[in-house]
Amino acid sequence: MPFLNSIINWVNFKRIYQIDLFRKHPHDVQREVLFDLLKEARDTEWGKKYDFRSINSEREFKSRLPIRNYEDFAPYIDRLRAGEKNLLWPNDIKWFAKSSGTTNDKSKFIPVSKQSLEDVHFRGIRDVFALYLKNNPDSGVLSGKSLTLGGSHRINNTNNNSYFGDLSAILIENTPFWSDFYRTPSADIALIEEFEEKVEKIIEKSLTENVTSLAGVPSWYLVLLKRVIDHTGKNNITEVWPELEVFIHGGVKFDPYRKQYQKLIPSARMNYMETYNASEGFFAIQDDPERDDMLLMLDYGIYYEFIPMEDFYDDNPTALSLDEIELGKNYAMVISTNGGLWRYLIGDTIKFTNRHPYKIKITGRTKQFINAFGEELIVDNAEEALKLATSRTNSSVTEYTAGPVFMGDDQKGGHEWIIEFDKVPEDPELFVSVLDHSLKTLNSDYEAKRHKNLTLERPTMIIAKKGLFYQWMKQRGKVGGQNKIPRLANDRKYLDQLLNLQKRM
Repeated sequence: MPFLNSIINWVNFKRIYQIDLFRKHPHDVQREVLFDLLKEARDTEWGKKYDFRSINSEREFKSRLPIRNYEDFAPYIDRLRAGEKNLLWPNDIKWFAKSSGTTNDKSKFIPVSKQSLEDVHFRGIRDVFALYLKNNPDSGVLSGKSLTLGGSHRINNTNNNSYFGDLSAILIENTPFWSDFYRTPSADIALIEEFEEKVEKIIEKSLTENVTSLAGVPSWYLVLLKRVIDHTGKNNITEVWPELEVFIHGGVKFDPYRKQYQKLIPSARMNYMETYNASEGFFAIQDDPERDDMLLMLDYGIYYEFIPMEDFYDDNPTALSLDEIELGKNYAMVISTNGGLWRYLIGDTIKFTNRHPYKIKITGRTKQFINAFGEELIVDNAEEALKLATSRTNSSVTEYTAGPVFMGDDQKGGHEWIIEFDKVPEDPELFVSVLDHSLKTLNSDYEAKRHKNLTLERPTMIIAKKGLFYQWMKQRGKVGGQNKIPRLANDRKYLDQLLNLQKRM
């Protein structure tokens, strides 16, 4: 093990040097990434269709290729899954990451090439630890194991040459044998489909391990950690895994869960590190523990573009290169990747917080918003307002979703929030008042619509019964780390489903 650790430390040192290079020369690195992608894919069906060989500038690339969403790529992906080759990317694509997303129930199958496995996803995981060890040189994280809460879909055969499953399952299937030295539980347990069974097996096999890190989605890890407390009778997680020092999290915003984690893991040495990764790629890592933004990773074989959200719904919106962005504005992110996605609209919105190096925050989803009355409320507004409301009322939110109350003959429009609390506010009315006031402060469109209740009434809140959101996700077959609870919706589909379930609980 000491020999293995020395190799890892040497690799980490080399990688930090490479990261510093793209910090200093971001535009050159991104330009090089784009032309490497075009060169690699020039003889594919896609490359010939758009004549990649003759593209000589970023501007020409943008003018020639249209921006596309998953539905546009679906026919090509269906052909790839059926065994065709050389369509979007030159190498065989054996793996497809199954993702339902958060805004519709239709499954997506994201192609995962050998290059994207190694140069994006695995490099992202390695970089997380490289950056963590750079910031914490005395860390003992490599002396123990990382607790893995794997995906909810096993690897399945499409045909003899094609497999699909959660991205986490694909990564587990492709990790080298020595990764077992650093991971718990074993792959066969991490890949169990039934979430309840998997949690029980993890508890059975991992309690005696020296767990030093956790990695995954905060909402699902809360379920696991609370089960660990119930099973062991311990007061907190530090009594179970005393060497635990870092939770590497992503998938949903962490702020609504922070108080609960601090309660479960009351350790001054505990660290929290955010990442931005998805089936389509690994995009950003929190490299500075004193800041709450993330470093955009520019040398993973992903070329980035950004559509200003004020232009997003235009017929032909302009996508900006990295050197054209402005700080503090909301952008929809567009990616071209070494998995064969070209000018692909991923569906996330971000804002830049820093240049040189480029740092970002996730602000929401292009389709996860409330704009029933012109209020343009995004997830970032909701998360920040909830943070202020919980702080003011000494409460703690577990899960939530919100949507519109539509105007009727004698009824103005409004927003309805269903919130499940870990600690319920003593004064729910004050909580709603602070939430409403905070949204007005954060969003001028919301404030204008709320002015004198002319368009929007004061929001209403329904306190969810304990476990409502978990039961709802379970009912929909969406329990597990790859599934996210939709925070905002522009219709009442999710609200009505939750309200009906609450009545039956």
